[in-house]
Amino acid sequence: MKAKLLILPLLALLVTSFKAAKEPVPQKTSNNLNISLLLDLSDRIDPNKYPDLYQRDLQYIKFVQKAFTNHIKGKKIIQLNDQMQVFFDPAPQNPTINALSQQLKVNFNKQSSKNEINNVEKTFSEIPAKIYQSAIKDKTFIGSDIWRFFKNNVKDYCVKDNHRNILVIITDGYMYHQNSKFTEKNKSSYITPSFIQAKKLTNSNYKDLIEKNRLGFIPATDNLQDLEIIVLGINPSKKNPYENDVINQYWSDWFKTMSVRKFYLKNTDLATNLEPVILKIISG
Repeated sequence: MKAKLLILPLLALLVTSFKAAKEPVPQKTSNNLNISLLLDLSDRIDPNKYPDLYQRDLQYIKFVQKAFTNHIKGKKIIQLNDQMQVFFDPAPQNPTINALSQQLKVNFNKQSSKNEINNVEKTFSEIPAKIYQSAIKDKTFIGSDIWRFFKNNVKDYCVKDNHRNILVIITDGYMYHQNSKFTEKNKSSYITPSFIQAKKLTNSNYKDLIEKNRLGFIPATDNLQDLEIIVLGINPSKKNPYENDVINQYWSDWFKTMSVRKFYLKNTDLATNLEPVILKIISG
């Protein structure tokens, strides 16, 4: 009888321990921000083709900076462990752009001064404009190899332990670079208007065609569960009423295959419309 009395509490303890082990531990979101921006300097910023597009890019960058600065100012100096940086892929050959981009890497910790924090707004208002103007003046649009950036750099550059990691990609939604144009079966590393036309993704059955033919982007990496992604400036061709849907499907499926848990796809829009959206997402 005594043995039975001893066994019952032991069984209860084992069951409790098993349940505790099965229950997932809630993930705590870090209060330290690590924001990266990947800018597409392709001919999409050419004012002769798209008169106001690069100006919208500059506004989007400003809103991301504003959200970052608001976050910094909401913390005590001793709590600061936050950073923001800007990337290009491939790296610009223009030494002026490279030099300017170095000023867009900011890092704050408990040794940072209020003056340094206050200078962020000025830096991110002036330097991106100079970078875009230099690229436009040279007319050497380097493009953006987004696929290869994910394959080679995104984990090293954009994911940091004990931080809330956010990657903001400013692009038109079409993924293409001459150095990363290839296919694996029906999946590809790129998508362009002509590609969408060739795959006949131009009517309401685009989803069925994508699923049936297993279309989509080739996964570039994996295990990006610690990275949130915001794509800004998607600008689909007006010739195909389903172009935007196809672009969104491709990007969404791609992020999911790489285990991205949170992502946001936003079309190009008036800056005043996107400002509260960007601030809300980054403020969490």
